Amino acid sequence: MSTETLKIKKNGHRLNGFSTSDIGDDHLFTGLETPMKKDAFKLSDEEKKERISILFEEIMDVMGLDLTDDSLQGTPKRVAKMYIDEIFSGLNPANKPKVALFDNKYKYNQMLVEKNITFYSNCEHHFVPIIGKAHVAYISSGKVIGLSKLNRIVQYYAKRPQVQERLTNQIAEELKTILQTEDVAVIIDAKHLCVSSRGIKDDTSATVTTYYGGQFNTPEKIRELQNYLNN
Repeated sequence: MSTETLKIKKNGHRLNGFSTSDIGDDHLFTGLETPMKKDAFKLSDEEKKERISILFEEIMDVMGLDLTDDSLQGTPKRVAKMYIDEIFSGLNPANKPKVALFDNKYKYNQMLVEKNITFYSNCEHHFVPIIGKAHVAYISSGKVIGLSKLNRIVQYYAKRPQVQERLTNQIAEELKTILQTEDVAVIIDAKHLCVSSRGIKDDTSATVTTYYGGQFNTPEKIRELQNYLNN
């Protein structure tokens, strides 16, 4: 472990000299890439599930829960399976959706919009749900993508500990790479349970983030896109 890492663990410094307690519930976004260890995939999924099960059992025990109870004794394994196979499956590049492009034979050269893509993610600060809808749009550069693949790309990046700003940009960058165009837009409207169920406990607010690339980064195209979304 490096000296800097030890310092962080001891003093809690995370950003600009502020400790995690100083920062509190403030929203941090430290980079486009999801923070991952270099050896993140040294363990197999089954090995990870086994270790998570043991660790979660310890958490339940520390909280005073009776792990011999019929309702609770299977919980550690259920949580471990859920973490690896479901809600955090987007951490594993092996689960990245395979995408095929097709020639734009219809010569459709206007924006294509898929709206109201429901997703469930988890806040990386408290590991509680982020629930929302994503709207994605692109203008073909000569290739088109199957509509269901747009949903799968959103789900892949949502299924990891996230920050909404990062999620928005990751989806946009992936679409730009796949579609070979800058003409991509992503809008995310979501509720954060770290805001509504704890902390400030505001159940009425929502967070909106946007990415406008290429032709979408003009007032005219933004208005046109908003018209589609509001219909």
